Amino acid sequence: MTETVLRVTATPEAVDGSAPMCYPRHDFRVGAQDVYLGEIGGQPFYMGRQQFEYWQDTHLIIDVVPGRGSGFSLEAPEGVRFLTRSRVYTDAEFDVLARMGPPPSGVDRPAA
Repeated sequence: MTETVLRVTATPEAVDGSAPMCYPRHDFRVGAQDVYLGEIGGQPFYMGRQQFEYWQDTHLIIDVVPGRGSGFSLEAPEGVRFLTRSRVYTDAEFDVLARMGPPPSGVDRPAA
C-alpha cells in the first residue's frame, strides 16, 4: 500500500485566515500554472503555482464560516465564506511527501 499525505482538507471549524475562491467546476480553467492539491467534497482543489511555492510546507484546511463571501466565489450568496488555515507538516509527512513527488499541474490533472 502506498503512503500518501493529504495536502488539503475541509472542516467546519472557524478560524481566521485567507479567503479561497470557489468557482463552478467548468467556469474556471486550470493550466500549467495551477497545482492540483486534492479534492474537497468530491471536487478538485487547485492553487496557483506561485502561491503553492509559499504554502508547500503546510497542510491547508478549508473552513466554511458564517459571513459574507467574496466576489464571484460560489458561496457568496449563501451567507457563508471560506477561510484557509494551515499547519506545518510533521517530519513523517515530509518524508511521505518527498516519496510522492511534486503535485500535478492543472495540465496533468485537468478539472474535467
